Amino acid sequence: MFTTIFYQPILNLLVWIYNIVPAHDIGLTVIVLTIFIKAVLWPLSAKSIKSQKSMQDIQPKIEELKKKYPKPEDREAMTKEMMALYKQEKVNPFSSCLPLIIQLPFFWAIFKVFRDEFTGKASGLIYPFIFNPGPLNTMAFGFLDFSKPNIVLAVLAGLAQFAQVKMMPMKKPEVKGAGSKDESMAAIMNKQMMYVFPVLTIVICFSLPSGLAFYWLLTTILTIVQQLYVFKGHNSSDKNKPAVIEGEIVANNK
Repeated sequence: MFTTIFYQPILNLLVWIYNIVPAHDIGLTVIVLTIFIKAVLWPLSAKSIKSQKSMQDIQPKIEELKKKYPKPEDREAMTKEMMALYKQEKVNPFSSCLPLIIQLPFFWAIFKVFRDEFTGKASGLIYPFIFNPGPLNTMAFGFLDFSKPNIVLAVLAGLAQFAQVKMMPMKKPEVKGAGSKDESMAAIMNKQMMYVFPVLTIVICFSLPSGLAFYWLLTTILTIVQQLYVFKGHNSSDKNKPAVIEGEIVANNK
């Protein structure tokens, strides 16, 4: 089922694009394929980004609830108020994860297609109406072999990953005293994402054919562009909302 629904369509799309791009360049093929897949998955990833932004916007209120209910026996009351807060702000704490989970089969299929094509292990599941060119020429742009690892592309992918994570709205951990290490779990996870994940990206990309690293780089760049677009729209809509202060609605004239 995975092969029929995900792997085979993406494989044939890759071959079809390869057949029509100038000089049958695999580099141009990956660029076109990446843009197409990003466009198809745009609604899902945009929803995930909006949810992350909304969760970050209400983080100060969540921290206030944690201060209000610091004891373990107060967890039930805190949970009820937190659910009420989510309902009031129209935020679903799980909505940022669901779109990513839905996209996982696509990502895995893309990984397998690229790995198989760039290492000459394609299964040959080409549709009858798609011309089968045989093994694809893995030399991109005339100088870059997509079938072999490339440290430059791996580093660029890691740097792009760092830029993407860094531009996400993150609250700095609250420090209650000199030398205090009182950081929320969310702050610790944010810090790990910002520094550890880009390093892992470099390590992973350098262990894969550079065609996959190139795809990873392009996808991350397009995600950065999408985040800028979504954040701009989110901030614009926030300016048009009335501000609520001590239960009274005050027009936001900013």
